[in-house]
Amino acid sequence: MELTLNGNQPGKLAVTDAIFACAFNEPLVHQVVTAYMSAGRAGTHAQKTRSEVSGGGAKPFRQKGTGRARAGTIRSPIWRKGGVAFAAKPRDYSQKVNRKMYRGALRAILSELIRQDRLIVVDELSLAVPKTREAKILFAKYSTETDRVLVVSEAVDQNLYLATRNLINIDVRDTAAIDPVALVGADKVIITAPALKQIEEQLT
Repeated sequence: MELTLNGNQPGKLAVTDAIFACAFNEPLVHQVVTAYMSAGRAGTHAQKTRSEVSGGGAKPFRQKGTGRARAGTIRSPIWRKGGVAFAAKPRDYSQKVNRKMYRGALRAILSELIRQDRLIVVDELSLAVPKTREAKILFAKYSTETDRVLVVSEAVDQNLYLATRNLINIDVRDTAAIDPVALVGADKVIITAPALKQIEEQLT
């Protein structure tokens, strides 16, 4: 298939149908996106059970005659400063996703972006000076101010990065840093032709 090339030198860019024109596999994409987000969870939350809380070795008061409910330790879960009944422990939330599944999900996402006209291919993306004003003018041609824009290039232009780091809706990355969550969450994906060819080689 051919994609329209925008920018300074408009034209056509030939790409592989097996990568950029495949069917959208929603269960696979959901599984890969969920696994990617789960892998980012720290899983370091820790609570103590009644056996791990310090103190409480002695019976707080005698069994009978006080009028109070019987108690064997001040570290019971129903007592203040006591242990937690079902204490949370550090755990690993990561899910296994093999390389074939991951690449298949990326191909499905990229193909769907093309079908929805959310993928914009340009010949190059660069700025002469690192000015936020210049970046706004550059991206105004491709998206609105409220769009979440993911910019992908073969190598991040330093001026472009500095000009967009104060713009909360624009994320600039190179091809090695793209992920399924960023692709799915973007309203528009602006990618350079060399970067698209790099991704095509990686997903072949």
